[in-house]
Amino acid sequence: MIRLALIGCGRIATKKHTEAIIKNKEIFDLVAVVDPVKEKAENIANIIENAGLKRPEIYTDYNEVLKREDIDMVSIATESGYHYQISVDAMNSNKHVLVEKPMALSTKDMNHMIQLSKEKNLKLGVCFQNRFNPPIQEMRKKLENKEFGNLLHGQISIRWNRNKSYYEQAPWRGTWNLDGGTLMNQCTHGIDLLQWTFGEIEEITGRIENFNHPYIEAEDFGSAIIKFKNGAVGIIEGTANVYPKNLEETLSVFGEKGTVVIGGLAVNKIETWRFENEDSHPFQNLPDPDTVYGAGHVPLYRDFYESIVNDRNPYVSGEDGKRAVEIVLAIYKSAKEGKPVKIPFEFSTEEMKGFFKKVEK
Repeated sequence: MIRLALIGCGRIATKKHTEAIIKNKEIFDLVAVVDPVKEKAENIANIIENAGLKRPEIYTDYNEVLKREDIDMVSIATESGYHYQISVDAMNSNKHVLVEKPMALSTKDMNHMIQLSKEKNLKLGVCFQNRFNPPIQEMRKKLENKEFGNLLHGQISIRWNRNKSYYEQAPWRGTWNLDGGTLMNQCTHGIDLLQWTFGEIEEITGRIENFNHPYIEAEDFGSAIIKFKNGAVGIIEGTANVYPKNLEETLSVFGEKGTVVIGGLAVNKIETWRFENEDSHPFQNLPDPDTVYGAGHVPLYRDFYESIVNDRNPYVSGEDGKRAVEIVLAIYKSAKEGKPVKIPFEFSTEEMKGFFKKVEK
């Protein structure tokens, strides 16, 4: 059994981390839950207890939990801007770290996290759970078997809705110091899938807008053209402005010998599947998940457990987690400077403060 603490007991922890822990109850023992708002931690403890598991202890200060030598790992599901510091503190306390996306909000901080995990010989995993979606796994097999031939171009489209009440629920959302905008919060999952499919990046040209959310600091729309090192082209389109509710998250991959489009609410359904002698796939009839988060946290947790006990890299490592955030930061930097950005570079969301001048508070 891996003994873990859950740090941050808000929306994603309540909806998905508890599910992953409960459904992996034979390998995980949740011994502590942490949130500055005690009622949130108590709510998670109630969910765990009501599922028939031992009630975890409740803390409001994560530093107290990190002092415990009987805890093997922490899962971090706090506001995005706190991921870096908590991860570093946890690894300095010799805990393995599974952190929600985005793993951090600057290239410098992400590099430090990756370096520290290696120095301490600790596992660092990032919650890009959509990699575990069955349709994505099916496409991955075709990719690894070279059945696409040369990859030509691909697109990720995240067409969702986030209204004023969503931002009022948690004032950190849409701020440059703790979050970023639609690209960073809603789109990194899809952006991760695009770069995971097409590989290393040479250059990114980006544009961001705040069309419809004057009460947040960051963007509600973002787009980019990516030049991959293999010659392929990637297109990113992400918006929180779709009326009146979430529409789709769709990944399209075009190769010389294959075409795949995976859509649905959260890249969970094959819409097009064309290879030589193949014109359909059983996963074209999959239902949408209950939320845009999908069901991937359950296998993600199991994989992280196996990475610890078998001493191997997690399926979604720190290096993997960095790449998607790096793309978003490159889009921000490109939008700010008005020119393409070559990889590697250094940048932080903090450098975007004041980009959109007309902010109504």
